[in-house]
Amino acid sequence: MASHREGYHAVFDYDGRTGYEPISDTDRKEFHEQGFLLLRNVLTEDHRAALEEAVDRVYAEEKAKGNTTKDGTLHLLGFLERDELFGDLLTHPIAFPYMWGLAGWNIYTHHNHLDVTPPALEPEKPYWGWHQDGYRQNSDPETMDPNLPRPMFSLKVAYVLSDLSETGRGATKVIPGSHLWNSLPRPDDLTVHNPDPEGTVEITANPGDAFIFDRRQWHSRSTNLSNITRKMLFVGYTYRWIRPLDELHIDKDGEWWANRTPVQRQLCGEGTHTANYWGINWNGYIDDEIPLRKELKERGLLDRSIPWLR
Repeated sequence: MASHREGYHAVFDYDGRTGYEPISDTDRKEFHEQGFLLLRNVLTEDHRAALEEAVDRVYAEEKAKGNTTKDGTLHLLGFLERDELFGDLLTHPIAFPYMWGLAGWNIYTHHNHLDVTPPALEPEKPYWGWHQDGYRQNSDPETMDPNLPRPMFSLKVAYVLSDLSETGRGATKVIPGSHLWNSLPRPDDLTVHNPDPEGTVEITANPGDAFIFDRRQWHSRSTNLSNITRKMLFVGYTYRWIRPLDELHIDKDGEWWANRTPVQRQLCGEGTHTANYWGINWNGYIDDEIPLRKELKERGLLDRSIPWLR
């Protein structure tokens, strides 16, 4: 596997994409209106296959440790340092522009998980899994006005490694536009099967696709009723002044860290001092040496008309 000394793009061919191509106004508008975007063919087939191989290796390691459920499901938090390929996903040439384009330059990954969901051993049981991500972010900043949506704070990109092109394969369900709702009616009786909320969409996707969603989007897992094992990688991004949800176990003296670019190190939580996480130096002025800001500024991609890109 090539290191950054040999060049990331020497490994997988993304037609010269750098990760710094601005997203379109159309995509930005759709994301803000719907709360999610489905992106087709984000991963090349050789990249997807290599990621799946890495996932299978990690899965075997975790299963040997007894860390899967009785039906073989694995939900592994903080997986990035488990493979060189995972670290490079932080700045994927097609997905990364959506992260800085929708959240700005003062970001890092606070939450990421590797999911392997084999076919269910039993028929689907009554289950109500609809939720918004963020835990206390859904309570602490809330106003008394139910019509005033809470802040986004974070977003995720989900890489689809297996065939989820048909419903019933354990794909994520969402309600488009629900990121602007602070609440969702909950059925009175959760011991019986309840229909999904009106407007529910199950995100069917092909291997190599990805989808991006606002953490406020009301979403739910679904039961894998097929004979296909669902394999996905989720990488979340938030502002550097928000504490991490998952703990990364990075060996700062190891090869994985040595191979990370300055921007990727920022995205793993590196900073020079506490004020730096707030985007400033101790003098109170913006720190133009923050790696992602510096990269965007040098490329002429800062934009004062977009608050998070100022």
